[in-house]
Amino acid sequence: MKTSRTAVLVKPDGLQRGLIGEIISRFERKGLKLVGLKMLRMDDQQLDQWYSEHREKAFFRDLKTFMGSMPIVAMVWEGIDAVPVVRLLVGTTLGRQAEGGSIRGDFGMSQQMNLIHASSSNEDAQREIEIVFGKDELFHYHGVTEAVIYAEGEVEPSEDDS
Repeated sequence: MKTSRTAVLVKPDGLQRGLIGEIISRFERKGLKLVGLKMLRMDDQQLDQWYSEHREKAFFRDLKTFMGSMPIVAMVWEGIDAVPVVRLLVGTTLGRQAEGGSIRGDFGMSQQMNLIHASSSNEDAQREIEIVFGKDELFHYHGVTEAVIYAEGEVEPSEDDS
């Protein structure tokens, strides 16, 4: 199988609560590989692109205000089935109903102040990554733990490996 990439944002409430290290640690312990990381304050144009599907909804303005209120931490994670794996680790949107053991289940109570964003599909992941990261900000490398995360032959080599 080929690996894929997904976008993750630690939202302003996750930053304020000091959960960056905990969140990164959970993804690393699962076996995902961090290939992009930066802290930024998203501008209006980025927020309009990021939340384009919510543009006509009543909460859109409040969502943009919240997400632009302070810096966020943006990440790109890589692994087999990265999108569904990350979404499982993140948990359902409403924090107080999220599964125990998930990030939202362990740390969240709110629907809007739910700490973290994870791409919902491979297409969304690609679009979201391009909003926040330039190609020179994403890395390809072999981690030493990959040999004990995937069985031999489980991961197809990428073009970068040849």
